[in-house]
Parts: sequence; C-alpha cells; structure tokens
Amino acid sequence: MTSRLALVRRPGPRLTEGIVTHLERTPVDAGLAAAQWDAYVEALTANGWTTLEAAPADDCPDGVFVEDTVVMFRNVAVITRPGAVARRPETPAVRAALEDLGCPVAELRGPATLDGGDVLKVGDTVYVGRGGRTNAAGVAALRALLTPLGAHVIAVPLTDTLHLKSAYTALPDGTVIGHTPHNPLFPHYLRVPEESGAHVVDLGNGRLLIATSAPHTTDLLADLGYTPVPVDISEYEKLEGCVTCLSVRLRAQHHHAER
Repeated sequence: MTSRLALVRRPGPRLTEGIVTHLERTPVDAGLAAAQWDAYVEALTANGWTTLEAAPADDCPDGVFVEDTVVMFRNVAVITRPGAVARRPETPAVRAALEDLGCPVAELRGPATLDGGDVLKVGDTVYVGRGGRTNAAGVAALRALLTPLGAHVIAVPLTDTLHLKSAYTALPDGTVIGHTPHNPLFPHYLRVPEESGAHVVDLGNGRLLIATSAPHTTDLLADLGYTPVPVDISEYEKLEGCVTCLSVRLRAQHHHAER
C-alpha cells in the first residue's frame, strides 16, 4: 500500500450552490472549478501522492470539501457530524472508502457537531475550533476519542471565521501561520502577508501546497527554505474554501495519518 495517499472527492453538479457564511456570494464558474480540481489533484500526484476518490456526493453542493467529513489521527479515522445539516449526507461514502482501506473508524453521534476544517494538528497537539460548525459536544467527543491515542486536545473559540483552518494552518516545523496579529495561543506563530496565505498543505520534503492568490506569502515561505507548490483555486475561494479543504492526507503504510 502506498505510503502517501490523499482522499479527495470531485466537485458535483451543484457546486455553485455551496454554502457561503462569511463572504458575499459571487458567481462560481463550474467549468473552471472542475479544471482547477483536476490541477489540484495533479499537483498532489506530481509530488508523490496517490489519490483515493470518495464516491461522488452529487446532491451535496459542498461535497468537494472532503476535509470536513473526517479527522485522521495516527491510523484512526473519525467520521464527523458536520455542523450544517445539509452536509451530513457527505459522510457515508467517506466512511466506506476508509473502511475499504482497513482504517479503524469511529463516528461522532448527536448532539455532537464537528467539521474537519476546525481541527488543526501540530504534532500530538490537536487544536479544535469551537464555532458555528463545531459545538461543545463535538469538542468533547473528539477529545474523548483522541486522548487515549496520545493527543492533547485544545479547544479554540472562534467568532468571525468559518473554521479554525480558515484562519490558521501549520508549517512542517510546527510553526502555526495565520494572517491575524500575533496569537498567544500558539507557541510558535508567524503572521503571513495574505489571508489566503494562511493555508498550506504539507506535501513532504519541504514542499507546501499554497493558493496562487497568496504570492507574497509564497515568497516568504520560499525565503524560509520551503518549496511552494502554487495552485489556482479561485472558484473554491469564492465558496470559503482553501487548499486544505479539498483533500485529507493518509499515510496508510506507516499506520500514521495527518491532515
């Protein structure tokens, strides 16, 4: 089994109807979005990742944002219970794909709600955003599942952002990056020059997937010794998506996975 496996799901026919919470709705070009998804997957494969497609969720406009459906910690897959009721039909196909891989699977139950985009892993520390999509019961349920696996779960209150990872992600060295002023919550924090630059996906070997809408952050990361891999995701950004939303990284061979 490949040691670098990423879960993805292609955009469905209702993508343009995706939920918008904090942005003003602007028209999404479905054809361009499909091409951008293909290029995103190509960037993963070009950097050594094999992609596993979850079955389509054509009735779910936000189904392409597969990150929200599952949280991986070590080799355990926690199937989420999305905070938006309309998104809950997205999870069964993801569960089936991970069960087919042989991953141990747990699933959140009501009243817990939790979106995977609210979960930021930095080593064994798991930050969980408590906001509009993830409730207190969701935080508590994830803590109960992950603590026995060696995780240290820290809840982070959110106010003006959709998900925790809409504001922060982490570099391979554990530094958390974001566009907000210094955040004392994170031991090592770097402010980046663009909001969309706050989102990176660690592809391994110092390579970082980043949106083309963040050229100044791209330059900053290159100056820090990383190799940025820019991808254009403009149509997904209109739907409050970012580079992390479109995949979940699985490292099955080593019984270790991270997002």
